[in-house]
Amino acid sequence: MTSGLLDLPWWGLIIATVVMAHITVMAVTLYLHRDQTHRGIDLHPVISHFYRFWLWLTSGMVTKEWVAVHRKHHARCETEDDPHSPQMVGLSKVLFQGAELYQDEAAKQETLDKYGRGTPDDWLEREIYTGRSYYGVFIMLFTDVILFGPIGLTIYAIQMITIPVLAAGIVNGVGHYWGYRSFECKDAATNVVPWGIVLGGEELHNNHHAFPSSAKFSLRSFEFDVGWLYIKIFLALGLVKIRRVAPAPVMETERPYIDLDAVKAIVINRLHVLRAYSSGVMLPVMRKELNAAGGRVRRLLTRDLCLLDDKAQENLGEILNQSNALRTVYEFRQGLQRLWEGHTVSNDRLVQQFKDWCSRAEETGIEALQRFAAELRRYRLQSRLN
Repeated sequence: MTSGLLDLPWWGLIIATVVMAHITVMAVTLYLHRDQTHRGIDLHPVISHFYRFWLWLTSGMVTKEWVAVHRKHHARCETEDDPHSPQMVGLSKVLFQGAELYQDEAAKQETLDKYGRGTPDDWLEREIYTGRSYYGVFIMLFTDVILFGPIGLTIYAIQMITIPVLAAGIVNGVGHYWGYRSFECKDAATNVVPWGIVLGGEELHNNHHAFPSSAKFSLRSFEFDVGWLYIKIFLALGLVKIRRVAPAPVMETERPYIDLDAVKAIVINRLHVLRAYSSGVMLPVMRKELNAAGGRVRRLLTRDLCLLDDKAQENLGEILNQSNALRTVYEFRQGLQRLWEGHTVSNDRLVQQFKDWCSRAEETGIEALQRFAAELRRYRLQSRLN
């Protein structure tokens, strides 16, 4: 039968191809990424094993290898030890050779031993999925040809390039090179677009790096994470347990002082706090002091110093020298970060350090900074994750 057992029209073939590629993407983001790597969710064994089986068919991917490589990426992000940083090896290499970079790292036993712990180690994993990882892709090839006829070869090719192109290339490449940043984490991760549909929510890569263990990647009102939609559907069916989501700031109506509850809430929500500081303090002072200041200046003022090269840091120094007020609010931002990044101190000492920061902020006479210090007192802990 030249058209295969299913004998689908051309539009049916397109739908079948898109659906199968979408299942592969969801298997990666839900099973490999959010469940196995970061433990943001616990998938029901039926769903978990279906995804494991499907990935064996459509990519020959081994759970332990994928998890280990991705955990090392987070642990060593934007360094020479990062398995696939476009900041280190160039965007084109990650875009076009991302699969090879992944395979090179997955072949290192040291990486598997250190970062691959806690992944499945049952008989199927040892003897079938790992031991015979290429059997699956040959079974998929045979199945596609039987079901769809000769065009099944094209469908199969699309299935095989889905993850190398979308995940290894676009997410790992573009997602650390181009896009917008909602949170100034200590790596170059970006949100490629605010609508995580094609890549299962992985497009929101900056959000993910800001809160790696969060099961939900969409964190702003205009963002959409289709992976989270699936999680909510599975939750309604009793097929998943949500373990963690990113914190969301909770504010009291009024609080005249900083206490331990406020400090804990500030530390937990520190990336939200930095974002509020940038929009509520840095940018208003920048506009007032420098008048016409573009995106380049904004990036220099808000980006973490570890992401700025020597030339960028020199340019930042020149900008800060133009305004005492701008230098002051920048130094207060750095000081705020040091409060939660420094060595461990007692709770009483930490509370006092935050009180001192707020007092000094109020003494500057800079209205935006004074407002922010007052707002900082209002943070409180969430009663539960939403």
